[in-house]
Amino acid sequence: MLTLWLVSILVFLATAALGDPIRAILGRDYNANPGRVAELEKLIGSDQSLISRYFDWLGGLVTGDLGTSLASGRPVSELISGPVQNSAMLVFLAAIVMIPLSFIIAMISAHYRRRRPDTIIQTILLAVAGLPEFVIGVLLIALLATTVFKVLPPVTLVTLGGHPWDNWKVMVLPTLTLVLWVSPYVSRIVRASLLEVIDSEYVELARLKGIPESVVMRKHALLNAIVPGIQVIALQLAFLAGGVVVVETLFAYPGIGLQLVDAVRNHDVQVVQALSMIIASVYVVVNLIADLLSILLTPRARTAISS
Repeated sequence: MLTLWLVSILVFLATAALGDPIRAILGRDYNANPGRVAELEKLIGSDQSLISRYFDWLGGLVTGDLGTSLASGRPVSELISGPVQNSAMLVFLAAIVMIPLSFIIAMISAHYRRRRPDTIIQTILLAVAGLPEFVIGVLLIALLATTVFKVLPPVTLVTLGGHPWDNWKVMVLPTLTLVLWVSPYVSRIVRASLLEVIDSEYVELARLKGIPESVVMRKHALLNAIVPGIQVIALQLAFLAGGVVVVETLFAYPGIGLQLVDAVRNHDVQVVQALSMIIASVYVVVNLIADLLSILLTPRARTAISS
């Protein structure tokens, strides 16, 4: 909670430093329409001090009142509900592909360590890990949506009142971009944890007992290397919540990333504040869940807590 409170202060001060949102929204009508100016000033509480405006906004945030959009006049909660669902589905699809894929790659690489398959896998992972998400997205568009194969749509086209997942093809490129962006880092961390466990005495004892190598990897090495994997997966899922901003803008995906860019462009302060707090909340909650899972899966930590 302390982290989110500090984030709320930073978000509020950052949006307050953007300048006068009313002048930016009205443009040339600012001087010609004093009635509209007065209405918007009352809406954002321009007659109050910065501290009073902050605590009014924080109180509404705690009670679920995200305010009213200056640009559209609609409640912010109503305005962002659809994009939040769309982004949640995109991150969920990326996660259910990324997690097993990363562990499979790590297990194969650890099994063939210091041999040619491991060298090839690590070279590919390093090459992909060095690419930003927008470069990965552009390369996928060029490969699968424009000049080479043309099998997938390059942008996300959604019918009015529909959802992106109504047409599975529009979900492939954004999801694949996020998967390729985070999987290399997760695979390399899990591989390092696996190699450390594989060299341990209890794994060597399992081999001496004649247990097949596949069983040793699956039941002994992987289970003991899963805790560091959970931590890095949580970190990458939290990064996904912020990384969707770039990916959604690239593919015109109707999620919080695209809406955040539009809100910043339109100086829609209330929407920017709400979306920023949602992204920060996801980051904090995901890492909290990872810490709890790590404690539950680590016998030493469970014993320390119970004692």
